Amino acid sequence: MEKQAIHTDDAPAAIGPYQQAIRAGQFVFTSGQIALDPKSGEFLAGEIEEETERTLQNIGAILKAAGLGFENVVKATVYLADMNHFARMNAVYEKYFAAGKPARACVQVAALPKGAKVEIDVIAQAG
Repeated sequence: MEKQAIHTDDAPAAIGPYQQAIRAGQFVFTSGQIALDPKSGEFLAGEIEEETERTLQNIGAILKAAGLGFENVVKATVYLADMNHFARMNAVYEKYFAAGKPARACVQVAALPKGAKVEIDVIAQAG
């Protein structure tokens, strides 16, 4: 199966040995996204709602570059630095998946890059 890198300037550039996303067959796998500004690369620390919003905007830009949208997402993984933020994160997350809810896992982790409160990655199906 051939792999194709997905890249857009409307989402933060990869800052390590990885791609923003990879298309493999009919699936697109995004790398984990946090609340980075796509233009400056700066981390936009804020309340969990603000970080979740920016994170999902970044994912949306990557999906768009792949010719997809949130309605194509079949699986999401949410990493929270504090599970007490779950309900507030979920309120923002839900707006992005109004057209169809994917399967999801949500876990609390010891730490996230740049002190982020949330990181999210998704798998989307094309076609």
